[in-house]
Amino acid sequence: MKIVIAGGTGFIGRALCAALNQGGHRVTILTRQASRVHSRRELPVQAVEWNARDSGPWEQVLEGVDAVINLAGASIADTRWTDVRKQLITDSRILTTRLLVRALSRWSSKPTIFISASGIGYYGATDDRRLDEGAARGDGFLADLCLAWESEALQAAECGARVVMLRTGMVLEQDGGALPKMLLPFRFFAGGPIMPGNQWVSWIHRYDHVGLIQWALSTPTVSGPINAVAPEPVMMKMFCEVLGQVLHRPSWLPVPMFALHVLLGELGTLMTTGQRVIPAKAVAGGDCFKYPTLEEALRDVLMRSAA
Repeated sequence: MKIVIAGGTGFIGRALCAALNQGGHRVTILTRQASRVHSRRELPVQAVEWNARDSGPWEQVLEGVDAVINLAGASIADTRWTDVRKQLITDSRILTTRLLVRALSRWSSKPTIFISASGIGYYGATDDRRLDEGAARGDGFLADLCLAWESEALQAAECGARVVMLRTGMVLEQDGGALPKMLLPFRFFAGGPIMPGNQWVSWIHRYDHVGLIQWALSTPTVSGPINAVAPEPVMMKMFCEVLGQVLHRPSWLPVPMFALHVLLGELGTLMTTGQRVIPAKAVAGGDCFKYPTLEEALRDVLMRSAA
């Protein structure tokens, strides 16, 4: 397949490009710094420059492609949610998705599938209920953001594309995402759960997340939202206990809720609440997870980083 990826140099995009290239696909990524991509041997793809805001010559790469994958967006958890930061988080998703879909509509030969990132923040902060793809939208900044994000992606259906939205949870790998930030206190024997400890963590190994995208690409019956999480979510307390066991470190020093709210403001709520999300569509569709349990996933990630 000929595939165009926006956000192909990011945490998930890098791994996806490598997997697609290994599978024999022709991959082009849209990036702000094409020259840097061409100099990196670990990304054996064509790179086309864009600024993710304006129309331009980059649109030509969309004609005649089989699939477009949109992973673009500013990091959600890097810094405190000021009004300016929230606007950047929103615009980098909504406006970029809108720009891509409008560009698709200009060509006579259009892609058959449009895959867009989204997040399990769609469901808001919830209790112990198991949430499949049919669960109702929740409340809050992230829920509103995901709704608007997915609404923009769904416009690609008017171009004849099959649209898939990846409602992604915590992605585990050693070179990005939330895990490296969680590891530091454990390495100094000061690790512990973020309180209250009973909030659910819906996670997925990056290998399996990339696998879900490949499954969506190759399965014509898959459309709409997909929960990109592993089959076994855990509570924060259990997550940290397993992390401590794999690292051979204690999990004894909890992070109090008030401290996070003082330091991070509204962003702190993201860490002290959670969702119990299950990948119902992927399981029903026969997609197999290489790392279905947290211990298996963490052992793979952390043992490789220690090797």
